[in-house]
Amino acid sequence: MNNTVLLPDGIKIGHAQNDFTGVTCILTDYAVGGVSVRGGAPGTRETDMLSAEKSQGFVNAVVLSGGSAYGLEAACGVMDYLRENNVGFKVGDKVVPLVAQAILFDLNTPNEYHYPDKSMGYSAAKCAVSNGVVFGNVGAGRGATVGKILGPQCACKSGIGGATCSFGDVFVSAVIAVNALGDVCDHTTGKILAGAKLPNGEFLNTMKAFTDGSLAAMMKMQAGTNTTIGCIMTNAKLDKVQVNKVAAVAHDGLAMSIRPVHTDADGDTLFALSKGDKIADLNIVMALAAEAAARAVENAVKL
Repeated sequence: MNNTVLLPDGIKIGHAQNDFTGVTCILTDYAVGGVSVRGGAPGTRETDMLSAEKSQGFVNAVVLSGGSAYGLEAACGVMDYLRENNVGFKVGDKVVPLVAQAILFDLNTPNEYHYPDKSMGYSAAKCAVSNGVVFGNVGAGRGATVGKILGPQCACKSGIGGATCSFGDVFVSAVIAVNALGDVCDHTTGKILAGAKLPNGEFLNTMKAFTDGSLAAMMKMQAGTNTTIGCIMTNAKLDKVQVNKVAAVAHDGLAMSIRPVHTDADGDTLFALSKGDKIADLNIVMALAAEAAARAVENAVKL
């Protein structure tokens, strides 16, 4: 599936996967980076580095991965690739690639499972491209599912989706792997696109089950077994404080299309990157980020 996303100059995206799980690598070309972690059970690497008050102003790669905590190994492969290409923070005669990462839980398969590892991360970085990025049941979205309030057997298949929104010559793109506890809805109509299903094939409506308590005793959710992760990218020229604000507001897009979102059983994390020279009002960029995130989530389940 091709969601036709625009990428700022220099940014590339690559996927690698096996039959169970996968890795998506975003090579940033020294973009200004930020992050916002909202879910109750996140799994991340180097997110403190991206905080607005920290001294480091750029990041070399963002990695999205399945495999739960085991998947954090994938970033080491991306570091190897960048080091071989002399990309990173220069310290004397050494180079240290700055690689941030978030992982999702996709260990629900009853079959043999092979975790994302260094080689998979390296492969994702090596095959990264700037045009024609493929989305769907690939990369970090390989083993993703949504609507798990009744357990994985009642969930729907999901994946990784992309979307771009623009205003004049400024654009914001979102790439999001959706593995949420909640349902994914069309944010313009409220219609459930994917989520927990009852034995008769109808959608349960997870938000309704949460709010009216009718199925509280049937909830099968477990902390850390879900999570939506992604990256927002723009060609607008932003500083580190502004990029962090974009990452934070992009979560509004998740709330528009995932219901419920940011639960204690999710580890929702969004990165944001600024790579470009376009001048734009920050409020417009943030609005575009939320809309792009919502559309990317919906595209992730349209397999």
